[in-house]
Amino acid sequence: MAVICILNRAEMKSSENRTILPEPTIRRLPWYLSYVRMLDNLHVEYVSSTQISNELNVQSSQIAKDLSFLNIRGKTRIGYEVHSLVTELEDFLGFNEHHDAVVIGTGSLGTALMQDHGLENYGLNIVAGFDVRSEVIGKYLGGIPVYDISELSDWQREHAVSIAILTVPVERAQTTADLAIASGMTALWNFTPYRIKAPDDVVIANTSIYAHLAIIYNRMHNTSTESKK
Repeated sequence: MAVICILNRAEMKSSENRTILPEPTIRRLPWYLSYVRMLDNLHVEYVSSTQISNELNVQSSQIAKDLSFLNIRGKTRIGYEVHSLVTELEDFLGFNEHHDAVVIGTGSLGTALMQDHGLENYGLNIVAGFDVRSEVIGKYLGGIPVYDISELSDWQREHAVSIAILTVPVERAQTTADLAIASGMTALWNFTPYRIKAPDDVVIANTSIYAHLAIIYNRMHNTSTESKK
């Protein structure tokens, strides 16, 4: 499942050895990684910023600038060593680390995420789901157990998971976020259209499906209007 994360915090805190990057750069790095991973699988040894630019429609100068933030520089007339570039990007983005997460709200979207084992390729391992509906509690979705939301705090004390994925109805977004934070979770991936509030030390990423639909519809309308002129 392809998703687009919209971070709602301009300031990014990092560990001592992690560079603080502009947010637009962080948005582009996974694009580069996906492309060079494909090249690596095809046993391509080198790639230039121009080649990446042609495939991803990002200016080659921007690509070079983005990668320079990570101290990655290509060789003159050769380009970037593909396998090393994959490793560097995975290391920086944290995709080769292991991050456990829970899904809160196991409706159609939550279930789809629990069944999307491709997320494991990006370091995300969903280990549990939580819900209020008796018909799903105690069952397994995509091989992952679903618990009653009332068990979250006790379960969290035992497992110490950092990430909660919120796929609840909009009217429950804030109360669910509050519960996840009170349980000790420090990062929320919010799929609801509600802009939840949280303490400054809690990381929030908003993935607004509806906002992107609005963009699509608006651009379709503008394109249609322009073509009629």
